[in-house]
Amino acid sequence: GGLLAGGTRQPSSDTVVFDPARGQAVRLGSRGSPPRSHHDAAPVGGRWLCVVGGWDGSRRLATVTALDTERGVWEAWTATPGDCPPAGLSSHTCTRISDQELQVAGREGGIHTQRRYGSIYTLRLDPSARTYCYKQEGCHIASRSGHCAALLQTPGPHPGHQLLLVGGCNLAEPEVAGHWSHGKIKEEPPVAPHLVEQLARLVSSGQGSQKGPHGLRHHSCSVVGPFAVLFGGETLTRARDTICNDLYIYDTRTSPPLWFHFPCADRGMKRVGHRTCLWNDQLYLVGGFGEDGRTASPQVCILDFLI
Repeated sequence: GGLLAGGTRQPSSDTVVFDPARGQAVRLGSRGSPPRSHHDAAPVGGRWLCVVGGWDGSRRLATVTALDTERGVWEAWTATPGDCPPAGLSSHTCTRISDQELQVAGREGGIHTQRRYGSIYTLRLDPSARTYCYKQEGCHIASRSGHCAALLQTPGPHPGHQLLLVGGCNLAEPEVAGHWSHGKIKEEPPVAPHLVEQLARLVSSGQGSQKGPHGLRHHSCSVVGPFAVLFGGETLTRARDTICNDLYIYDTRTSPPLWFHFPCADRGMKRVGHRTCLWNDQLYLVGGFGEDGRTASPQVCILDFLI
């Protein structure tokens, strides 16, 4: 999915697979591929790619649609009785906790129906039955849209996890939207020893701050070991030249954790609405609009360091 040009309201229904080993992108002819933009997705059970919410060209959704990679078809999963879905989700985040649980964060509804705060939902999945159920959590968060979410280990002798939300609004600082005690999350993060070493060397050359990026939205975020790596996005603090190419690194090894900011001199790397993905010890950047905020980038890039 996604938008193929700035200003358009009709999302793509293309399903594209990129093979990093071969450097090839292939469009799949998957049956039932839904048009979506401003959605989020999570892998489940080593088989399904679950797409949650988003814009279908006419309305904001809170439904779950999954690509069954074994059969090569898209499936519309069914809400169970007792489901309490959001009013409609777009530019939200969907974070995998386990094969049966996703954490959904963001504000609900359209421009004229938005609340002054955001909501957190636990989304329960039953892949074998192709069903889902939303449960709204009791706490509220800042009203965010186009933010990012990072599930990070908390330091200490018995490390747990916390969900950090960054950006998506003009005023709020990064905030923690959930805590899990030691042993609650059994997911093993991808191992990236070389990239972690490079990031550690990079932050050792910078000056850390307890204040994170301010007024950033539609940026990317990937967790790499003890670091959250943010790139690009659109700043809400300037009237001109709003598309960014800055790299932000959140280092959880220190107490309190510190932010590091590294500007990029290459204006051709300005991106908004893109994604980054950690694979085989490398961080890939895919898609997004370039400096004008309207022209889609066909490039796939790899984060490299000149230290």
